[in-house]
Amino acid sequence: MDHDVQRFTVTHLRRRPAPVETGGFVLGFDPDTTSPFINYATPLPGAAPTAADVAALVAAFRERDLTPRLEFTPDAAPEAAAALTAAGFTTEAEHTYLVCTPDTLAVPEAGPAVEAPTTDADYLSLDAALAEAFGGEFPQSDEGAARLRRTAETGGAVRLVRAADGTVAGGALCSAPAAGTAELAGVGTRPAHRGRGIAAAVTAELARTMLHERGAGSVWLEYGGQDSRRVYERVGFRPRGTRRYARLDV
Repeated sequence: MDHDVQRFTVTHLRRRPAPVETGGFVLGFDPDTTSPFINYATPLPGAAPTAADVAALVAAFRERDLTPRLEFTPDAAPEAAAALTAAGFTTEAEHTYLVCTPDTLAVPEAGPAVEAPTTDADYLSLDAALAEAFGGEFPQSDEGAARLRRTAETGGAVRLVRAADGTVAGGALCSAPAAGTAELAGVGTRPAHRGRGIAAAVTAELARTMLHERGAGSVWLEYGGQDSRRVYERVGFRPRGTRRYARLDV
């Protein structure tokens, strides 16, 4: 599964508006944002980059005034992991990723109604809801709403749940499948609406869509704490491997 997730990450970054490939790495750049969570790189599975390859990677980030940063599964590219460490990259975090398959998916029998956004207002409202859900870590923006729409229009899926007054209470997105799998991300609920089963509902519906309508053999995600992990496990996600975030700050 590590290799599937790594191949997915490679394809996902190649879909960025301005991707670059150099020395066994794919760098996914989006000129509309400086966010390190969008502008990052990943090694090709099995890549064995040289010191010069890593230097070229760093230079590509520096010339764009971005922090060199990577996300990858180290078991799928162990030589790349070693080369990055030798070049001074440090581990920002390591996350266990969870995987859902058709055999493990468990859609809740009851819960809030889940729908797909259809209008610009829907995408803007969902972007605002996710910005609030994540405490401003990903500020609300027109570009953020546009990225959500682009996800939905390029083979992925976006889902939301509304509050009683019609505003968006929470939602999530799933990227288009690649290498037989798809990444589910951005699961967030506004604080005032937590505890209603929104995260479980949108996660299960997105996984169902990818597995039964878009041809994915699996869906994977990362979690931010034990509470969210329990939510994901209830709808069929199981621990499978580790992803590493690495960066160079000097």
